[in-house]
Parts: sequence; C-alpha cells; structure tokens
Amino acid sequence: MKTDTRAIAARALADIALRGASLREVMERNAPRLHDPRDRALLMALLSEGARWWLRFDAAIDGLLEKPLRHKDPAIHALLVLGLVQLEILELQDYAAVAATVEATRSLKRPQLAGLVNAVLRRWQRERETLLAKLDARPQTRHAHPAWLASALARDWPMQAEAVMAADNHEPPLMLRVNRRRSQRQELITQLQAAGHAATAHPWLADALVLPHSTDVTRLPGFEDGAFAVQDGSAQVAADLADLQDGMRVLDACAAPGGKACHLLERADIDLTALEHDGVRAERIRQNLMRLRLNAKVVIGDAGAPASWWKRQPFDRILIDAPCSATGVLRRRPDVRLHRRESDIPAMQAQQCRILSALWPLLAPGGRLVYITCSVLRAENEAIVGGLLAEHSDAQPVDFSLPVGQAAAVGWQILPGDGDLDGMYYAVLQKQR
Repeated sequence: MKTDTRAIAARALADIALRGASLREVMERNAPRLHDPRDRALLMALLSEGARWWLRFDAAIDGLLEKPLRHKDPAIHALLVLGLVQLEILELQDYAAVAATVEATRSLKRPQLAGLVNAVLRRWQRERETLLAKLDARPQTRHAHPAWLASALARDWPMQAEAVMAADNHEPPLMLRVNRRRSQRQELITQLQAAGHAATAHPWLADALVLPHSTDVTRLPGFEDGAFAVQDGSAQVAADLADLQDGMRVLDACAAPGGKACHLLERADIDLTALEHDGVRAERIRQNLMRLRLNAKVVIGDAGAPASWWKRQPFDRILIDAPCSATGVLRRRPDVRLHRRESDIPAMQAQQCRILSALWPLLAPGGRLVYITCSVLRAENEAIVGGLLAEHSDAQPVDFSLPVGQAAAVGWQILPGDGDLDGMYYAVLQKQR
C-alpha cells in the first residue's frame, strides 16, 4: 500500500504549528518513510508552505467550520490548512488537490470526516474572493506573520515593513559559498552547469554563487570533495568585515554550525577558535570542518563566561553571531514565525548583552569585533551595540556600507529580500590602542 504523503504532512504540520516541533525535526523524522524522491519533495513543499502560511489559512479554516477542529482533531485541521495551501500557494489542479486531500482522511483513519473536508474545500472554492478579501484586511493574515511581529516591523521599519513581510513569503534561492582552498568559483559554476544546474556568480559577493531553487546539495558535483558549502549571501558578508590577515588569532563565538568559521579559514591562515556551548551543535562544526578539509580548535563553552575556557591570550578578531529572534530568516525557516513570541525578546537581549560584554575584554588593542544577528529588530541590534559603546570608551564603531541594505543607528541592516538575501545585522567595533 502506497504511503499517503498528505496524511504524513498533516500529522507533521500539526506537530509544527500546534506542538512546537521544528520543521527540520519533523522532516528528518518523516522523509525516510517516503522512498520516491517526488514524494519527499512534495512533503517538503507541503510542510514549508504549510508553516509559512499557517497564520493565514488557519484563520480561514476557523471561518469555514461551525465547530473548530484545531484541538479536537489537530491532524484534520492541519489537513484542511494544507488543502488551501495546495490550492492557493502550490497551485495544484483543483480537482487533484481536493480529491487527494479528501482521500488523506482515510489514511488518517478518519473516513467519517471525508465529507466534511470535501465540503470545506468546495466552499472555499465557491467563496474564494470574499474569503481572501477578509484575510487581506489584516497584516497578520495578509502576510501570515504574528501580530506582534507585524507591529514590531511597522514600528522599526515603517517604510519597509510590507516589503519585508512579502519577502518572507517567497522561496529564497539556494546560495553556495565556494571553498577557495578546494576550488575556483568559475570552475565550480562550469561543473554545475554541465550537470544541468543554472548556477551563476553572485554580483558582489566574491565567494558566492546562486542556484534558483533548492536541491539535494549532497548530489551536486564537488560536495564530497569539499568544494563548497551552503550559506546565504548575507552570512558571507562576515568574512569581508573581519578584515583578516595571516597569523591572526580569531574567535568565532556561538559558532555552530560553523559556516562563518569555515569561511574565515578559507580566507586566511589564521589560528581560529570555534566556540559553542552545545556539544551536539559543536559536533556539526567538526563535521563541516572535516568535509571542507579545514582545521580549527572547537571548544565547548559559554561565550558569556570566558573564565572557564579562555587561555588569557587576546584575540585579534572576534565574531559574535549572537543568539537572536531569527526574525531575519523567516523565508528559510518559516516555522520560526509560529514559535517565536514577543516575550522571548527581553531574554534574547539579556543574553546578547551578556555575551558582548564578556567578550569585549578578550579583544586585543587595535583588534576588531564583528557583532552579527539574523534579526531585523532594532532592540537586538543597534540597541545592544549602542549599550556597549556607552559603557566602553575604548570601543569605536567602524563605518562601512554594503551594496544592499541600509545604515542603522550603529552598523548596517540587510532586510529580508534586499538583494534577494536573508535579513542580517552587522556592526564592526575597533578597540582603541
């Protein structure tokens, strides 16, 4: 008997949206059940777009039911959301989408609800224009963003908020970073194009190349040889801002999964310490270093408590990719919008301040610290850096600009979609001699 991909997706989406599971977690758990690559691709599309558009179509389902099913039967509620996702986002043929969704009720062992599911989806089709107009009337359902985040964006980025939320809802391109020690960018582009992939060089990032759609990167030419890594272009900016020279002692704090650490090692012959507080995540750094044929000291420790791991030798460069709300990467991690709460932000701020304050004394005079978040919230970005500048007279901001994004009060903000990049904040601080 063929496994029903939509039934698997319904249970998994209920886990993501209603029980707090991560998209990555449920995908890793369920994908092995599907042997056909096309079924795995459909599962990924259903879960990604289901999480991305949950806040829009979850509200729509409530208006189509006399009695909510969200808590009484979460899988059927999620199946109905996926029905609308297939019709409106994936744009599958109406008949096929409705018929397959109704059939999934039987795989979910709810055959008695097949008629209800069919009726709800048919009603949506009949009343579609009116129902869409109601959803479009509110920012949170128009763009499927939580109300608190829609308000925060309107406050922090009033002229760009609508564009940011729209960008969050578009599939991003796949960006790769060429490992300079193992390959040349044009050489890799030629290999990828010969294998049928529409790879192009990024216009202003020296190590980046772009593929229009996601694919199984492990099957791309050069993967096993460590010729490239997956990394969004906005994250590749870090290596440029670090301004490395051979022989420098460098700390990459909060380093997992190791993308920025590896990029630094590809750029210069440096003595790099990759710090990560979580042992499991630290292992991912080691795995990436090994595949790319790079060497660094991987240390498990708390960036906010350096006494337990620091050897009293100052660093010439420090990167802090601080724990944050991840509000800049919703297009790649659509489930974050379902899990992040406004009440999480004060704890994030406290952690960011603690780490930044603890690591500043470890920077050598004349050294450079790069503070990074994948947040678009000013409270996690220039407010944090501004606090350090107010407390330390030896800290001097370094002015810089990028081809996309805009200057913040301190540093530079790339907003989601700027140059087709993820949202990322950067500030560079120099320690006076």
